[in-house]
Amino acid sequence: QVHLVESGGGLVQAGGSLRLSCAASGRAFSTYTMAWFRQLPGKEREFVAAIWWSGGSTYSSDSVKGRFTISRDNAKNTADLQIDSLKSEDTAVYYCAATNTRPYATRRNEYDYWGQGTQVTVSS
Repeated sequence: QVHLVESGGGLVQAGGSLRLSCAASGRAFSTYTMAWFRQLPGKEREFVAAIWWSGGSTYSSDSVKGRFTISRDNAKNTADLQIDSLKSEDTAVYYCAATNTRPYATRRNEYDYWGQGTQVTVSS
């Protein structure tokens, strides 16, 4: 089992950058695929990016590709999301998620563990 805590959200101007961090407690962090999802106001939670347990290969949704970068540090038990060139439509609650049963998961229902979320607000 793993416990996830996100940090790094806040208010930022359009065009700016943010780095979200997900700290995981528990054992065998390196065996978990880690992901970020976001929930825009009034919308369903959607997949943003994932980094596989196996060696750090990543996968991102088309809507954020080129602007969002996911990374992990297995020594520190963290998974970060670097967000560049922020747009007002990136305003959302961002959630960290983890699974060790579905290595290449990209769907919400494939993730077993979730953080509480961190708010990102982009002002235009």
